[in-house]
Amino acid sequence: MPRTTLSCLLLLCSSLFTINGFAQQRYKQPPDVIEAYRVCNTFQRLLAQNLDFLEAFEATFVLDKARRRAIAIADGDFGTLDYSKIDDAQLIKGYRLRMQLYFLLLPLASPSEAEAPVFFPPEINTILNRKGPTEAREFPNYVSQLEADVTRFRAHLDRLAAGNKAVADRIHKFKAEELSAKLEPPLYRVVEPRPKPIKDGVGNGPIQYYYEIDNYFVEREHGEMRITGIKFFNRLF
Repeated sequence: MPRTTLSCLLLLCSSLFTINGFAQQRYKQPPDVIEAYRVCNTFQRLLAQNLDFLEAFEATFVLDKARRRAIAIADGDFGTLDYSKIDDAQLIKGYRLRMQLYFLLLPLASPSEAEAPVFFPPEINTILNRKGPTEAREFPNYVSQLEADVTRFRAHLDRLAAGNKAVADRIHKFKAEELSAKLEPPLYRVVEPRPKPIKDGVGNGPIQYYYEIDNYFVEREHGEMRITGIKFFNRLF
């Protein structure tokens, strides 16, 4: 092949690579973005150890009680209640327990026709189909029942994993593929913060910003990035 023809082909290939993104400029992410990804990965890593939402929550979510309360109301999906009559501790505990039950349930999702009665016998279906409170005064009893349900469901999952290889494989796969897969920032664009929406027409203070990292919402609190919510939580029950 003549040298001039070869040079033209190489130039054409180089142009195509650039057009298709192979030679795009890589961007350096700001420190806030790196830290936001780090806290999301920490949450997943801790959760993958024993599907312990409480441990992962305490290590990575915002610490301010008022903000935790807001998360519980927004994402707990407890229905239409007079939340002013429910104290912070009960609301936050209820949220954490619902999320704990959610993560214990995920490895058993989408069972086959033969697996369904094994994974979800009547006593477990009762837990999953249990209705939430309709009045604020019922909330403490609901949380107590939810705590017992979580204990029972974890024992059920542990028994299944010990005697059923398919369940053990499901749990391993969920931890390895869904929780242990490291989240990485994009290479060819900078992740930009988003302004928080103003609620109830109140906007006198400085604009607050958050990052959306995969399914997570992350904000800065007292000098460090903390999770303020997870998008798919409100689709639980």
